[in-house]
Amino acid sequence: MKPILTIEYCPRCGWLLRSAWLAQELLTTFWEELGEVGLRPAEVSGTFKIYLNGQEIFDRKQAGGFPEIKTLKQQVRDLIAPAKSLGHSDRKTE
Repeated sequence: MKPILTIEYCPRCGWLLRSAWLAQELLTTFWEELGEVGLRPAEVSGTFKIYLNGQEIFDRKQAGGFPEIKTLKQQVRDLIAPAKSLGHSDRKTE
């Protein structure tokens, strides 16, 4: 079975569009590797978390902000497809 990624977001904070954009980016990059990307409204205000197969891999409060897409793609890749090249997202910024 392919991995399931879930983005839990605070609808009261207006984070649905950010969540949808991240979901789109991840599905575009990992369309062969991911089985599903779901968006789940949080019950607690200020929540923005990302789970892979039920395991939390990102928490906005712990990170002190939202994930950069490059970093998030690298993290997801390392967990589900370590050999996959991310092209320009693998290049270090200077």
